[in-house]
Amino acid sequence: MMIKHELIDKLKSSGVLKSFSIEQALLEIDRSDFVLPENRGDPYADAALSIGYGQTISQPFTVVFMLELLDVKQGNKILDVGTGSGWQASLVAFMSGENGHTYTVEIIPQLSAYAKENVSKYPLITDNLSFYEGNARPGLPDVSKELGGFDRIIAAAEVREVPEAWKEQLKVGGIMVFPKDNGIYRMVRNSETDFDSLFFPGFAFVPFVED
Repeated sequence: MMIKHELIDKLKSSGVLKSFSIEQALLEIDRSDFVLPENRGDPYADAALSIGYGQTISQPFTVVFMLELLDVKQGNKILDVGTGSGWQASLVAFMSGENGHTYTVEIIPQLSAYAKENVSKYPLITDNLSFYEGNARPGLPDVSKELGGFDRIIAAAEVREVPEAWKEQLKVGGIMVFPKDNGIYRMVRNSETDFDSLFFPGFAFVPFVED
């Protein structure tokens, strides 16, 4: 069984964990609080673990890889697609600080309730994390309009095509990280109409659920 510091050391030695802010988030937001009771014997395994309903809490290596690409800054307003257990949403909420805010969307009501229960263990971030239930394909247009767009968007499930709504709701200068084509894309919005993308192959995700 691996302990938390051993997992962090492994992620650092593998070269995937580079940022101090992500390391601090991993230390503060304990993965063991976001796994099912039957998995609490080994919550720091570098593996995806079932959270029920055909969904998983992602492998720590994969989560860290995506967070390095996302490059969360203090004060960022973040759209998190696929709340799941709430671990990733909690990590980005912690990283964006007291002036940031994370808006997380989950289509499976039971998982949204489970995530809320898990996040409630962390009073430091509860005011900086808002939960929404439903299909995330349209994004959160009302929230996006109020904010003037999201600084960061991250998805936890593989899409066939990037929803146009997500691209529209990403601020100019914003970054979006999402799984597609058995890999991970990092998309940057350079202007209203211009987007740059980088692709990193070799990752497996659960499919994006819409109904």
